[in-house]
Amino acid sequence: MNKTGFSTRAIHSGEREEETGAVVTPIYQTAPFKFKSAAHAASVMAGEEKGYVYSRGLNPTTEVLEEKMADLEGGEAALAQATGMAAISAAVFTSIKAGDHVIADEVIYGSTYDLFVDMAKFGVEVSFIDTSDSGNVEDAFRPNTKLVFFETPANPTMKLTDIKAVSEIAHERGAEVMVDNTYMTPYYQQPLACGADVVVHSATKYLNGHGDTLGGVIVGTSDFIKRARHTAKNIGGAMSPFSAWLIIRGMKTLPVRMDRHTENAMAVARFLQSHDKIEKVIYPGLPEFPQYDLAKKQMSGFGGMIAFLLKDAKDVPLFLDSLKMCTLAVSLGETGTLIQHPATMTHAVVPRDDRIRYGIADELVRLSVGLEDVEDIIADLGQALDRVNY
Repeated sequence: MNKTGFSTRAIHSGEREEETGAVVTPIYQTAPFKFKSAAHAASVMAGEEKGYVYSRGLNPTTEVLEEKMADLEGGEAALAQATGMAAISAAVFTSIKAGDHVIADEVIYGSTYDLFVDMAKFGVEVSFIDTSDSGNVEDAFRPNTKLVFFETPANPTMKLTDIKAVSEIAHERGAEVMVDNTYMTPYYQQPLACGADVVVHSATKYLNGHGDTLGGVIVGTSDFIKRARHTAKNIGGAMSPFSAWLIIRGMKTLPVRMDRHTENAMAVARFLQSHDKIEKVIYPGLPEFPQYDLAKKQMSGFGGMIAFLLKDAKDVPLFLDSLKMCTLAVSLGETGTLIQHPATMTHAVVPRDDRIRYGIADELVRLSVGLEDVEDIIADLGQALDRVNY
């Protein structure tokens, strides 16, 4: 399917003909699978032939999702996990061991940050730096550096990292590059094509797109995914077949949803940019965005995520509480518009001094622009901003 267009592959990749004639991937809601014989069981368990044994390891429904994601991201293989953090954990644990050093961007999702902080318990050192400056990446390398991890755009500040430049630096020194592509999805950005080794996603977000299930995906080489599958099987973070089915369904409309998210986000960003209660708007699609040229180079679209700063942090609670349609919630990438305050919500785990230094200010608000009529989104934000008085 890789010679067809993205939308065609989002619908058809990974799908297989069913004996029943079903045109939609079935939900194989089972834990164990029946062997044909004792000899068949021995052969499958020994890895001599492919077969389904137990859904913690492999399931036909999740396999369709994995093949679809591998195709869309341009990878050799993929592994689905129960949550985005399960995927990140399995991928990281596959890449490193005790005594290794990791370079991680300082602006990453709060739970990912927490995971890397906890790596010290396993004898792994992590340096948090600003990977948007490739010189910082070069300076941070040590003889035992094995992994460079970042998000681009970063959650929640929207800063970008040059995937190609960082990958070249890492590969010259024998390290892998892992990119969280949740914000952009493979529709707008393909890190593997830019030189990265592994891509991770919270499939809960745009891939599923409807806010009704959890999931995570790892994409990479066949060898890496084979090793990651072994790690993940022992950790136990298998995706449920029903979750896989929901994400497969969501991915079939990914391109049309992402285009609408972007269209709405650009209009909302322009509105916020012109509002006198807003100090700053951070959106890669704005020509004023500091890394606009890089955004155009490594992304084919700008997505639905916006960060903006109110003029005074004390007004954030009133603004958020005054919203009527936009939902105060910590997820993103679903049909409805979601809004949250990183300093007290998704990134509350980051020590305040570090958080401020990283650009996650108390005034910062993160907005996931939904698929509603954009005039209604703007009207709701406008009436809430009108409640803020200086």
